[in-house]
Amino acid sequence: MATVKFDNATRIYPGNDSPSVDRLSIDIEDGEFLVLVGPSGCGKSTSLRMLAGLEEVNGGKIWIGDKDVTDLSPKQRDVAMVFQNYALYPHMSVADNMGFALKIAGVDKATIAERVKEAAKVLDLTEFLDRKPKQLSGGQRQRVAMGRAIVRDPQVFLMDEPLSNLDAKLRVQTRTQIASLQRRLGVTTVYVTHDQVEAMTMGDRVALLKDGILQQVDTPRRMYDHPNNVFVAGFIGSPSMNLVTVPAVEGGAQFGDSVVPVERDALSQAGTSLVVGIRPEDVTLNTDGHGLPVTVEVVEELGADAYIYGSTPAHTGDVEGAEMPFIARVDGRRPPMKGETVHITPADGHLHVFDATSGERIGD
Repeated sequence: MATVKFDNATRIYPGNDSPSVDRLSIDIEDGEFLVLVGPSGCGKSTSLRMLAGLEEVNGGKIWIGDKDVTDLSPKQRDVAMVFQNYALYPHMSVADNMGFALKIAGVDKATIAERVKEAAKVLDLTEFLDRKPKQLSGGQRQRVAMGRAIVRDPQVFLMDEPLSNLDAKLRVQTRTQIASLQRRLGVTTVYVTHDQVEAMTMGDRVALLKDGILQQVDTPRRMYDHPNNVFVAGFIGSPSMNLVTVPAVEGGAQFGDSVVPVERDALSQAGTSLVVGIRPEDVTLNTDGHGLPVTVEVVEELGADAYIYGSTPAHTGDVEGAEMPFIARVDGRRPPMKGETVHITPADGHLHVFDATSGERIGD
């Protein structure tokens, strides 16, 4: 086991003007489960491949433990990678697939058999050791790919969207198994996904990238409650945070005909308008007609809860009659009707405030 350090690591592909990964700096603790997440093309898989030695590092350094591995070959780094397509040999049995890397490394047969047996027991694969990959389900194949990584006893596990080929139900089940297995083994793990729900439920910490630049690295709870900027706020959370531009007035933010208090320090940093963020679960529906008017377009009933999807007039001053989307979680037994206009204010203490120009968080 070992720590991992990205020290201003940069990757610029030939022919590109801008870096695919731009000065990435993250310190990953020994035994930590770190998830790299972000939209397609943000540089998360490239970052993982740089750590694995599969991509050149054009600037900065990468460390595993106290060793600078920036210029080392993949086999010199003592890492094991699990790919999204499993990468199993179809003509080999499960046992041979799991032990193949050890065989290539010249490990004796008895040791290979013992390690494969131990890994199979951990992964509940013992009864499948003599089968070929084509005889297994998608979830079983993924466990074989993980078993191949486990038997190598690496310093670091690298996982590149390993669940993307599984159906929704199996994905939920397998992500729980992976998280549980990682905690039991205690191996430092870097896991790439585009699914923010996966990131939030699996990682000790989450690193969110956009256009090759690290936006925030934090615990899932901290990232949810204190996003650094508008991008993080909109990406993390399902349904996503409402982000609306409202006028900044004396004492706070103007929500329709109501003024919601905003910290004086935050107001002093703002111009004439603010971008405010409100989680769908952190809204109050007002029966007195005061607050931000939201016209209900869709009601999604889920039993005890319901989500309303609607729109509210924009206050950017750019486009006359422009509207912004808005989502709110409401009582599932008494939801508003489609076409109805409701009035909303944020619940006390749950307003996120961002600079309308830079998008950066202001205030606590």
